Amino acid sequence: MQRYFVPEAQMDERSVTLEGDDARHAAAVMRAKPGDRFVACNGSGRDVVARIASVDKHKVQADIIEELAVSAEMSWKVDVAQSLPKGDKLETVIQKGTEAGAAAFLPFLSRRTVVQYDERKEAKRIERWRKIAKEAAEQSHRSVVPRIEAVSSWKVLLQKFAEYDLALLCYEEEGRSGIGLKDALTAFRREREPGNPASPSVLVVVGPEGGFAPEEAEAALAAGAKPVGLGRRILRTETAALYALACLAYESGELGGNNDA
Repeated sequence: MQRYFVPEAQMDERSVTLEGDDARHAAAVMRAKPGDRFVACNGSGRDVVARIASVDKHKVQADIIEELAVSAEMSWKVDVAQSLPKGDKLETVIQKGTEAGAAAFLPFLSRRTVVQYDERKEAKRIERWRKIAKEAAEQSHRSVVPRIEAVSSWKVLLQKFAEYDLALLCYEEEGRSGIGLKDALTAFRREREPGNPASPSVLVVVGPEGGFAPEEAEAALAAGAKPVGLGRRILRTETAALYALACLAYESGELGGNNDA
């Protein structure tokens, strides 16, 4: 069943309205007609089944016929801070990271960032990134569209580490020394208050193509991050976040077992 994210203003207790690109998609691509059904999500965890009452390329009116209780969100809240990579690699990170369960993406600039950042183009790029996240969330049947923050500096990002239960700095030097993600998660579980029912919030921090400079790793450690390796191999910047998300999905118990923190 086709899924659409709609603003809360377009979904009340009894009805849903699709407008703009969603209405055009339903009318022209899906060739929707009265009586057809779709899933509508308000982006805050409410999913419903709606039956179309009327349709045209500008507006689709539908009646809510069922509330859905199933959620596809990760039990852990995992945000990804990604240093701006070259080309369209960040689009790949956002698309695949959304499918993997990331709750938010925080792009930032670091010392070895190669791409030339143009602040004048930021609004347009963020709009595109948010559209990619929305489409990926619909495709993967999520209930929430990941948040896409504005591009920040490394200094500003460091100040956000304290907002998380665990900040993980993906650093290849730790991989060479054998200090891996599993070690950090084991220590985190040991130190976490026993029986704490709250879902932990985790920040995964990934550097640019050239990795983090040693002084950046030191600053991250001072800000409370745990430098970790992601195995014995060097991963591309667009691969590292996805690799870490998969590991965290396993650790949280999403792939089976009883690993909930």
